[in-house]
Amino acid sequence: MRRSEAIKKIFENTHSDALFIFANGRIGREAYVEQDRKGNFYMLSSMGKAASIGLGVAMNAPEKQVVVVDGDGNALMNMDNFAMVGYAGPTNMTHIVLDNKSHDTTGGQESLSTKIDLSKVAEACGYANVWSVKTVDELGECLEKCKEEDGEKNGPSFVLVDINKDKYSVARTPHHAPEVMRDRFMEAVGASV
Repeated sequence: MRRSEAIKKIFENTHSDALFIFANGRIGREAYVEQDRKGNFYMLSSMGKAASIGLGVAMNAPEKQVVVVDGDGNALMNMDNFAMVGYAGPTNMTHIVLDNKSHDTTGGQESLSTKIDLSKVAEACGYANVWSVKTVDELGECLEKCKEEDGEKNGPSFVLVDINKDKYSVARTPHHAPEVMRDRFMEAVGASV
């Protein structure tokens, strides 16, 4: 499946008021093009920090579904995120890694996920629900399970999504200025700035 298909399915199969943290690079760009909304937080030049920010949001907004959309390169950049999420155990957090086994945004260099199975890392770190999917339909089914109250098991969910290594370029999008993105995201969270 293409990254754009996965992102579209993620939006379709999550709560309408879900809070999203999108990794930097093509993931954030494609999410912006697919459905820019107040509840989207786009990582800007901070590789590997999406899951740690998502964990903070999940712990401080336990009534909201929090969805982190990471890439394999981003997830591998800060693997301590897996341990922190597993240890904290937020039941309202879903961590999705779109894995094309490459650093697509920076030129397509091979990533370590060619030999490291990130779903096994998530399981070893204590994620309660772990899935690996290869099709859009499988992704939709997993996301429906993640929407259930407290997930299938009590704890965070992890979905490893096998995506194609795309050869097309996603135009840089005029993401919101950081302070504007912060303010509108805080509004979606229901907190004051």
